[in-house]
This record gives sequence, C-alpha cells and structure tokens, in this order.
Amino acid sequence: MYLDVRDMRRFYEQRIGLVVRQLVGQRIQALWPDIRGMRLLSLGFTTPYLRPYLRQAERIVVAMPAQQGVIAWPPEGPSRTTLVDEGNLPLPDACIDRALLVHTLDLSNDSLAVLREVWRVLVPGGRLLAVVPNRRSLWSQFETTPFGYGRPFSRGQLSAFLRQTRFVPAAAEGALYVPPFRSRLVLRSARGWERVGHRLWPAFAGVLVVEAEKQLYQTIPKEPEKAAARLLRPVFVTDVPPRGTAGTSRHGRTSPSE
Repeated sequence: MYLDVRDMRRFYEQRIGLVVRQLVGQRIQALWPDIRGMRLLSLGFTTPYLRPYLRQAERIVVAMPAQQGVIAWPPEGPSRTTLVDEGNLPLPDACIDRALLVHTLDLSNDSLAVLREVWRVLVPGGRLLAVVPNRRSLWSQFETTPFGYGRPFSRGQLSAFLRQTRFVPAAAEGALYVPPFRSRLVLRSARGWERVGHRLWPAFAGVLVVEAEKQLYQTIPKEPEKAAARLLRPVFVTDVPPRGTAGTSRHGRTSPSE
C-alpha cells in the first residue's frame, strides 16, 4: 500500500528526511556516477534523489503511482512528473536506459508486475536501481519513516525476486546505519554511524541499494508440443521383422514375407 505523496514530501522536508536524502543519495550516486545522454525513468517517490541527474540525463520521466498521488517537480522550470498505473506504464518497449525505483517494490501490491513492466521499457542491457528497506534493520520496524511500511527484503530475497523477472543483480550497497531516531544528537552523528556501520555491521543497513541488468533470453516456441512432433524419432531394430519371415503389423494383421 503506497503512502500519500503529501506524507512522503513532509517526511523528506524534516531533519531525519534530509539525513536519509543525503546518505541514500550518496549510495545511488556511487553506483550511478554519470548518466549523461541517457533516458532515466524513476518510479515511486524518487524526487529527493534526482537533483544530481537533472542536468546529466537526456530525459527524466518521474512516474508516480496513482495510489500514491503526484506532485510537480522540479520547482523551477517545466514539471517532469506524471501520474501512472504502475503495472501499465505509458511508454513504448525498450525506450529507457536507466530505471530508479524508490518506495516502490516495498509498497506496491504487485511488485512482480512492476518489475515486468520496468523490464519491458528498458533497452537491452538497461540498468535498474532499487532502494528497499532491509529486513534485518530497525528502519523496517519503525513506522515513523516510510521504510517502516510495506514489505522489507533481505539481500537474498531481493536477488531472487529480480532473477524471477529476468534481471541479473550486478551490485549491492547498504545505507542508513544510523538508528531511525529523530534525536538531534543521533542525526548529527549520522556520518559517523555510516562509516562505522559500513565497516563493522554491513548486514544491518537500514536500506539496500541494488543494481540489476536487464537480461535477454532465447525465445521459446509458443507451441513446443508441435515443435517436438516434428523431430525424428528413433526406430529400434527389434521392431522390424527378420528378412524372409512373416511379421505382425501394429493392427494385428500378418504382413507377407519378403
């Protein structure tokens, strides 16, 4: 179940939201440092992380699910946002180079349909970057942040989920080792938490940032039984009567000897 877009915006305007924006944004930019000339699709609530790509990408499509609602972005210039049906994106096949999903797979009622649709619009070899709450973290347990709603993932679960929809995981990072508390003291030390946590307890990151590549497979015939029927079948020597003797046909009639 998606949260209301106004609640999302309100969270990211608070002090804790600004910390999340900074720490998660660093991981996203570490995996995608340069997307110049590429077409970027973002799905969910992604606007806190798109500013670095605004002047890089050839085009940015900020798709917000209808269940969540939509806001205009960026504040300056023409808006890049659009309201969409997450399972039926208004885009042609193979037209997008990169896809960023934040607050999407964990909140959607049909995450498999979302991934299949993203796979459809990506070019061959296109890349997906998904940000999801980590099942082992405190962030997935507290409903004071958007990461405490919906479905959290372990790294293995997310990798299996991506492979099920013909994506190949390529890289994974963790972010948000700071506890999900609004204490000013805790938030001021967020960078220190991030450095120590990344080294000492990487499995307990608040969110997982996973990159995957669109994989193409050889097509399978629509009617495999007909294709199999065209294959030659072996004939065993024991099925042929000896030369000079009478044999019995498959229908019980005696065949003349040679």
